[in-house]
Amino acid sequence: MKTLGIESTAHTFGVGVVDERGRILFDERVVLRPPEGMGILPREAADLFSREGWKPLLKAVNMGVDGVAFSIGPGLGPSLRTGAVAARYIASSLNVPLIGVNHSLSHIEIGKLLTGAEDPVVVYTSGANTQIIAHEGGKYRIFGETLDMGIGNMLDTFARRLGLSMPGPPKLLELAQHAKQYIPLPYTVKGSDLTFSGLLTAAERALEKYPKEDVAFSLLETAFAMVVEVAERALAHTEKDEVLLVGGVAASPRFQEMMKTMAEERGAKVHIVPQKYAVDNGVMIAWTGYLYLSHGYKTPINTPINPYFRIDQAETPWLDAGGGI
Repeated sequence: MKTLGIESTAHTFGVGVVDERGRILFDERVVLRPPEGMGILPREAADLFSREGWKPLLKAVNMGVDGVAFSIGPGLGPSLRTGAVAARYIASSLNVPLIGVNHSLSHIEIGKLLTGAEDPVVVYTSGANTQIIAHEGGKYRIFGETLDMGIGNMLDTFARRLGLSMPGPPKLLELAQHAKQYIPLPYTVKGSDLTFSGLLTAAERALEKYPKEDVAFSLLETAFAMVVEVAERALAHTEKDEVLLVGGVAASPRFQEMMKTMAEERGAKVHIVPQKYAVDNGVMIAWTGYLYLSHGYKTPINTPINPYFRIDQAETPWLDAGGGI
């Protein structure tokens, strides 16, 4: 069985094809790359997807597919709608099942597939998302999350303040290597939730007094430490022995180092999704779509997108059945 996956939640139109064994048969992406100092404009992303997305789609469809999966949410409305329209058209034309996939859930399932993690505490850090997640009581549940902005968007915003291009974290890490001191910045963890907006404002103000290298270093250290603290609380609460890092920020070597130190102290192992699949891609949608389709789930063709679709609203029949493959 071959499943086609279409990812279109933000700046990436990803097209992937996987088989029932989780083998990646196709993986291509169309990515909006804003000019330096600029963020994502949703309409520009949707226009790019409409102009260029058909090229990888045509290649994937010509491989022959038995089902079509698409990112139904959460995400940017214009981007989501573009992918949904393409998925509906292909599924109808080929007369194959359609399945809408929760974007956050797909990050977790591709991470588990590629790392071998079985039942981890998931640290999901991307542009708009920062959540600590674990499967408990029949579904994925959120044990802590940002109350304002995602860590990735916060770091991208600060990078733009410095005139750096997206993605921000790698550029900031380069700057941080030349830092000479740590500057105290607001560390805001509320119970098991986090806020980053105050940290961002303080870092921007600190640029008036301190070198940008020192501020970048201090911002990264503070933000990463906040996430590690919440992950440690979830690990202690769930008594699990695995941590899985997914999402674009998971590619940060310093973030990985801090998480490994914490996990080792608790006797847990850290799994890190390969960098190529830490960022948005169609393969993760295809694989999660296959998991649904293999358990008889389908999405009606007229089902609307859901830009606010939370992972704790998503069903996971393959976990209830005791496995994924």
